[in-house]
Amino acid sequence: MPKLYYKDKPVIGIDINQTGIKVMAVDVKKWLVSAYGSIDLDPAKATKSLEGDGTYIKESLAGLIENNLVGNLPSNHAIMSVPASNSFTRAFSMPIEIAKNIDSAIELEIDQYIPIPAASLYVDYEVISQSKDKLAISMSAAPKKLIDNLIGAAEGVNLRVCAVEPSTSSVARLLNRTEDGHLPTVIIDIGPASTDIAILDDIIKVTGSISQGGNTFTLDIAKKLGVSLEKAHQLKIINGLSYGPRQKKLRAALEPSLNAILNETRKVIRYYNERLDTKTKLEQVLVVGGGSNIPGIGDFFTNSLVMPARVASPWQKLNFGKLPQPAKQFRPRYITVAGLASIDPEEVRQ
Repeated sequence: MPKLYYKDKPVIGIDINQTGIKVMAVDVKKWLVSAYGSIDLDPAKATKSLEGDGTYIKESLAGLIENNLVGNLPSNHAIMSVPASNSFTRAFSMPIEIAKNIDSAIELEIDQYIPIPAASLYVDYEVISQSKDKLAISMSAAPKKLIDNLIGAAEGVNLRVCAVEPSTSSVARLLNRTEDGHLPTVIIDIGPASTDIAILDDIIKVTGSISQGGNTFTLDIAKKLGVSLEKAHQLKIINGLSYGPRQKKLRAALEPSLNAILNETRKVIRYYNERLDTKTKLEQVLVVGGGSNIPGIGDFFTNSLVMPARVASPWQKLNFGKLPQPAKQFRPRYITVAGLASIDPEEVRQ
């Protein structure tokens, strides 16, 4: 975008998914948080709204900014994320001789791997590398209705949406700057209702998603041990997979869902290794998201994937200044929106 009538401003991150809305603004030169806030959503109403007229999402975002915001928003420029479970990111290669027909190749990729008609999608792609005989392409797609509703919600509170990106790209931006994200990395983002998996190798190369998350873990424990949901949540975040008298029962309760996440992670790794024909060795697993607060979960993925794994903790990078910080147990929910807010305004203009 030519910088004639456009002025760079601090960017507000807005993360909207089926379980909640998060807002954050960060001065990336100082890593100073000037505003943040969140609000929980009714998953059924949120899903219906994202796929329908967007009214519930608009009203919830307006309520967050009016009643649940800590600090002050520095501008009206916003960048939004698309839930990974509702978006599709793929990297793939093609012979150099068909580069002139790249749009046709993109359409073929959509037909083969995305269960939504191309006419119902917003699609973007870029050439990420080129050799004598191959092009490597990174492609992202998301339903038009979803994007339009997200943008409409922001515009309903007088915000100007400057960019929209998959949530995994937002997480990757923050990890790149705080957690050795320059290394080829498997990201496991455990949200309340779903888990997103991505391969970060300079950029996000491939993603996957599965409908098991932190709330699933709580339900599994409550059912297996015959305790209340409140007690199950306490057992999850205090004991988890750590050694102790309850470990055997808790592991038995958690393993079915953890193994489902593990199987999806292996599928994503296999796609990365085989479809991209890469020689790059994946070097680490970073576990993020609100469902990552299970003691021992890093060791579980280390042992299962035979790769160093740990729960990412990028919060030491963020300076909340005079603002009260989010409670420790709530910080993981802000990782996507922190990644959105930490984009350089210059990147948006490009």
